[in-house]
Amino acid sequence: MAAAAAMPLASCSDDNSAPEQRDWSTTTLFASSDLASQSIFYKPQSGYVGDPMPFYDPVAKDFKILYLQDYRPNPVGTYHPIWCVSTTDAASYTSLGELIPCGGINAQDAALGTGSTIYNEADHLYYTFFTGHKYELGDGESREMVMVATSPDFKTWTKDQTFYLRGADYGYERNDFRDPFVFRDDANLYHLIVACKKSGKGVLAEWTSSDLRTWSHKGEFMTCMWDRFYECPDVFKMGDWWYLVYSELHDAVRRVQYFKGRTLDELKACTANDAGLWPDSHEGFLDSRGLYAGKTASDGTNRYIWGWCATRSGNDNTKALEWAGNLVAHRLIQHEDGTLTLGEVPAMASMFGEGATPDIAAKSESGVEGSNAENLTLSGDSYVLFPRLGYQNRITFTVKTSGDSDNFGVSLVRGTDADVFYSLIVNAEDANRRKINFEQQGSKGAGFLANNDGYVFQRPADNTYNVTIVTDNSICTMYINDVACYTNRIYGMQRNCWSINSYGGNITVSNVKIASK
Repeated sequence: MAAAAAMPLASCSDDNSAPEQRDWSTTTLFASSDLASQSIFYKPQSGYVGDPMPFYDPVAKDFKILYLQDYRPNPVGTYHPIWCVSTTDAASYTSLGELIPCGGINAQDAALGTGSTIYNEADHLYYTFFTGHKYELGDGESREMVMVATSPDFKTWTKDQTFYLRGADYGYERNDFRDPFVFRDDANLYHLIVACKKSGKGVLAEWTSSDLRTWSHKGEFMTCMWDRFYECPDVFKMGDWWYLVYSELHDAVRRVQYFKGRTLDELKACTANDAGLWPDSHEGFLDSRGLYAGKTASDGTNRYIWGWCATRSGNDNTKALEWAGNLVAHRLIQHEDGTLTLGEVPAMASMFGEGATPDIAAKSESGVEGSNAENLTLSGDSYVLFPRLGYQNRITFTVKTSGDSDNFGVSLVRGTDADVFYSLIVNAEDANRRKINFEQQGSKGAGFLANNDGYVFQRPADNTYNVTIVTDNSICTMYINDVACYTNRIYGMQRNCWSINSYGGNITVSNVKIASK
């Protein structure tokens, strides 16, 4: 690890012709930036990923992740064509380019919105249902409609110019009628779910079909709680449970959540009359605000969720998250009681290998016992600083707290001269709950950053936390004990040092390993 840190790396300036001349064994802060191409958490060479639409292809035996291509800037009126990548392991991707283009400036599909793809064995066609968003409205026209395109080979797509599902024809509002999702039930009946509004209240409307072409309106599949709106709905069965995964549009929430039921009717009842039958102790939240528009797909063995981790304005870690970013995948974990959490994709761990024990680059003046990262004890307000990260990293370690209320954290973008750095802190929310918070620390740090939500999970009974952190340029995912996942955008992590910290209590840190690329 020390040898790797001392190697000269390429410059992050616009001129990449000359290597950066720097002593990489030092611990001072470095102004780093993202590479143009990012692979683990995929980003297209131009622009960003918006609203993933994952689909397992039963013909090719791989996952296809369609997404809205977000150029910056986007063309006026015609934007977000549907592009696609493929993967077999949710860790490495092949770009398939543009699949479904935008229509003309006056067309119903001038801009495209989220949808879903399904394969019909009967006619050997792929069907992608998507949102057509009209740019300029005439009298009586709808801003959004559901449209469909088909393909015999997943390469050449034809838009059906006769299929327009318009919400106003069924009593739904004209301007919010989008994000169609198709699934098949146990009786092989197709269901089409659309996120929309009726008399100002968010609902998921439902249609059914036996052939994907002729659809019958079935009314409301689910109502949205209170004044909420469920974007990007995803309905699936996993084991004995039915689930709805959705993204909450309300700015106060703005996260990916889920509901569960033993049957479809039980699932629908979770929100009936604003019942609020939450699936777990933290309202079904699957991740932090850093992951949005999450939808799932399964190959019959593994189910993964793909969403986007947003960029921040001006590459500023204190700014609010924007729309679109990098494609982030997690493994969906189903527990015995049917609850869901997210964990690391196994193929990501395989890409990095076991890792090596890093040297200690620096430490606080007091509160640290131990001479290597295999076994350390931290007490009071103390830290251990480790050498510089690469562009892509996988960090693992175990923390055991002495008591039920001891806090610890990981700091990134840190150097011995840094008056500001960024930390993922595992706080004691109460006696039995922990909460991961994102904070700006250091002598000039602002503390908790209001544009970021925490993630609450149950304190492990033995106070042992097995932590895995995966980073790809400015994307960071943190996993704890297969019960907590925290995705975030943190600029400047790469080529800077990082630390493990104690906050006032007593913790032991063991088995610190890191692999960098």
